[in-house]
Amino acid sequence: MSLSISTLKDLLMNQKHTRWIAPLMLLGEAVLCGLIIWRIPYTEIDWATYMVQVRMFLDGERNYEKITGPTGPLVYPALHVYIYTALYYLTDEGTNIRRAQVIFAGLYLVTLAVVLACYRRVGAPPWLLAPLALSKRMHSIFLLRLFNDCWASLALWTSIYLLQRRKWEPAAVLWGLGLGVKMTILLAAPAIGVIILQGAGTGNGIVCGLTVVALHILLALPFSTSGAGFQYLHRAFELTRQFLFKWTVNWRFTGEEVFLSREFAVSLLIIHVTLLLLFLKVKWIKPSASNLLDFVKKYVDQLSASEHVKISKKITPTFVMDTMLGSMVIGMLCARSLHYQFFAYLGWATPYLLWRAGGGPIWVLVNWAVQEYCWLVFPSTDLSSAVVVGEMALQAMSALIAPPVDHIGPPAKVQDRTT
Repeated sequence: MSLSISTLKDLLMNQKHTRWIAPLMLLGEAVLCGLIIWRIPYTEIDWATYMVQVRMFLDGERNYEKITGPTGPLVYPALHVYIYTALYYLTDEGTNIRRAQVIFAGLYLVTLAVVLACYRRVGAPPWLLAPLALSKRMHSIFLLRLFNDCWASLALWTSIYLLQRRKWEPAAVLWGLGLGVKMTILLAAPAIGVIILQGAGTGNGIVCGLTVVALHILLALPFSTSGAGFQYLHRAFELTRQFLFKWTVNWRFTGEEVFLSREFAVSLLIIHVTLLLLFLKVKWIKPSASNLLDFVKKYVDQLSASEHVKISKKITPTFVMDTMLGSMVIGMLCARSLHYQFFAYLGWATPYLLWRAGGGPIWVLVNWAVQEYCWLVFPSTDLSSAVVVGEMALQAMSALIAPPVDHIGPPAKVQDRTT
């Protein structure tokens, strides 16, 4: 009996077992995805609108303000249009929903595989992988709703993985591609900026930034060359978009009057900027500087080669995960309105953030389950929305109080490949 308990404990706690547990999880998930597609009815929300908008694009319309569908206008960047154009052709002009679901099942499995790879690189114990495959809301977003957030989520996690592998420019390109699908992952911009700057240096950091800008100029060419460039920027990257109170998941408990007020929006923006400055000072610039002024001075002036190497070595896989996921959860905490599909950016980050602050299995799994339940409540209630905000605040706090990255590291073989 004691041998069985010790064996079980080893299976749950020893990070070396993630090498074979992760593939088994993916195999099980493939079966589960098939069962979900077979047994659970598809729910139409935005797919039909995407297909109508693609049809207008294919018919030659290039003015974003004129491209619309049953649930509203086109409000996503150009890569969204190109991806769903490909899906339009692959699914018989959007009519073959089952084929679309199979494609999204593949997308789900690929994204989960990348997430598992990211977790493995930070030395996550096997038990921490379990909630990554248990989310009903995540399966719904991918398999039953076919949201574009699924593609942006893949880009986000792939960029995290590439940063962990110290592939700075490919990571920037992948993040830029995700931004070309949906503006939400702009929330990770401060993180990817400080990571690449400290990991690659000022010159390479500038190159990465210019590459992302050039990528977006290229993606927007069909719309900008038609004389509708301003309309494209206004619709695809509209920072002042007003969201409907009835669909909000997070701030419903404030009441509609407060939710729609300009004062509330400004307050959230101030909190967001304040939290970013706090994290920059306390966590994100620590590899290279003790304060923000010193950080700016170092990267405006030219670092010596030896100092750059010393700093760059501190940009570990754990530092990357802490910074990228911390930046995302801060942004989501301070967002005026989150819709259900936004869980695609949060669900797989939550277990890691809670664990990094020292949380054990019970703490992590209970908070994960509470958050999952509240994101399943439809429509949201005052209580469920308050808990959603509370859980994100807890995760932001966890990212802030997590021990220094030097105190935790990836498996030895992985660490050898990244230093």
